[in-house]
Amino acid sequence: MLTIYEVENFPNPVRVRLALAEKNALDRVKFVPVDVMAGEHRSDSFRAINPDATVPCAELPDGSVIGRCTPITEYIDGTFEGASLIGDTPLQRATTHMMNLRAEEGLLDAVGAYFHHATPGLGPDLETDQVPAWGLRQKARAQATMRYFDGVLATQPFVAGAVYSMADITLLAGLDFADLAGIEIDPDLTYLHAWREKVRARYQEN
Repeated sequence: MLTIYEVENFPNPVRVRLALAEKNALDRVKFVPVDVMAGEHRSDSFRAINPDATVPCAELPDGSVIGRCTPITEYIDGTFEGASLIGDTPLQRATTHMMNLRAEEGLLDAVGAYFHHATPGLGPDLETDQVPAWGLRQKARAQATMRYFDGVLATQPFVAGAVYSMADITLLAGLDFADLAGIEIDPDLTYLHAWREKVRARYQEN
């Protein structure tokens, strides 16, 4: 059985859970909680599993470990049945990866930088070496990325084109993280808001 080390409801673990939901495979994996607030992810025992000291990571039945959301999602996509989250053609796969990176770096990671550097974040024990100016700069980047995706979604139903993909999952997680971090999604981004409601309904129906 595939084992996922995670913190439930954290942005990146959410991405993995949504990928599993798309494959109807949530009940086919084992979830192991990691106590990030207590620093468990930085412990020697956890670093022996994942040297990145991040969640999520996935441990395969043979003991191999995959870190980071995109590689984990690729493994899930190739392991479980269902519509591909990556794409069926070279162009689809390349486009999905491109748009996923734009959502990850421009929104989710940027929101994370704002949250960890320009707000109390996870508290003083974990938020060391904060650079508030950097966090505020990344907030502006996140807001610009939201506007970019509003323009994308004005011309196509999903982030990478005609079909739902890993890139949509990343954008959704980034927007939810923005809510948590207190970054407003401009009301005039009507296409982005409509897409978000459509995607949320996808999981409410399931």
